[in-house]
Amino acid sequence: MPETPRRARQAATLSLVFGVVLLAGAAAGAWGDPGAPGRRVSADAAPAAVATLAAGQDPAGAALSEQQAEHLIGANGDRWGAYYSAQEYAEFSQGLDGRYLGVGLSVGRGQDGVTAVSQVQPGGPAAEAGIAAGDRLLRIGTDEADRLPVTEVVARLRGREGERRVGSEVVLAVRRDEGEVREVRLRRALLDSQQVAVERLDRGVVRIAVRAFTSGVAEQVRAVLRGPHSGVVLDLRGNSGGLVEEAAGTAAAFLDGGPIGSYQERGETRELTAPAGGDQRTPLVVLVDGGTMSAAELLTGALQDRSRAVVVGARTFGKGTVQQPSRLADGAVLELTVGRYFTPSGRSPEGGGLTPDVPAAGTEDAGALALRVLAGLGTRT
Repeated sequence: MPETPRRARQAATLSLVFGVVLLAGAAAGAWGDPGAPGRRVSADAAPAAVATLAAGQDPAGAALSEQQAEHLIGANGDRWGAYYSAQEYAEFSQGLDGRYLGVGLSVGRGQDGVTAVSQVQPGGPAAEAGIAAGDRLLRIGTDEADRLPVTEVVARLRGREGERRVGSEVVLAVRRDEGEVREVRLRRALLDSQQVAVERLDRGVVRIAVRAFTSGVAEQVRAVLRGPHSGVVLDLRGNSGGLVEEAAGTAAAFLDGGPIGSYQERGETRELTAPAGGDQRTPLVVLVDGGTMSAAELLTGALQDRSRAVVVGARTFGKGTVQQPSRLADGAVLELTVGRYFTPSGRSPEGGGLTPDVPAAGTEDAGALALRVLAGLGTRT
């Protein structure tokens, strides 16, 4: 199994990242974190930088300017290439480690244009200040929240340049129902991103929703499986990927050994294999949609190819490539695509995605469909 980015960064070596962990969306946000900050570009080539890539050399430690790095990505036609400043990559690393800097609230905007709190993380600064889901967010600082794009609201909660540190403050004006406007001063903290949500349903069925594969996710899924359960819905809708070690570990929790997939790194094939001892008996449905991508597609393809799960929902996103981050001389990081990964049967999700075994039609409730399919599989006794 390839080394995770967290361990590789600690050792100052290269690592593999499958996909991008997105901790916020344009419509909902997620705990005040606007997502991974990489920028994809298409520009004319810088000849020296292109020569480095063409020769297959590692650009780590190179003295590339941001413009040269972006030229390198564009010249190679790298759809998934990205450039990160040192601070951006440090924040991205925190996300992969299952942490983020924020105030512990998620916001959304309805069709009426009103900005409201949709979720509050227990134990976070917002919760401790008495903010609750449903509260209207009126102002951030002196700016009216409703006049800002939702992405800007999320960015302000997380902190602008120079504010992104533990203990920095953000002042909010909130109102509950028709009550008085309350001004709240919050201090940003380093919080757990809480990527796994568990819902126990009737007849011993458990729904495990995994939003992204950050550090520790596989163990959280295994812990759920150690408890009583007669059937599992593994909900990967909107899962944008993350650490391949965590995705492979999650797949292994449902497999009693055997292949999970493989990836190619500069022409060399590396195999991903599950150890013996996983839960091979419990009826399993994997729920996917167009937001299921990268490492989540690797997991889906493994369980589908091994006939371990019935896949329900919509066609997945279609990202099946491997990126390799390299640290540049100024601490910035250049992330370039170096190969593809494949499911056990040799399929690559790249471009076309994965087709569910049972597609959800039109406006059909995919979650309800998943439960009907699981009921048809029976339950473990």
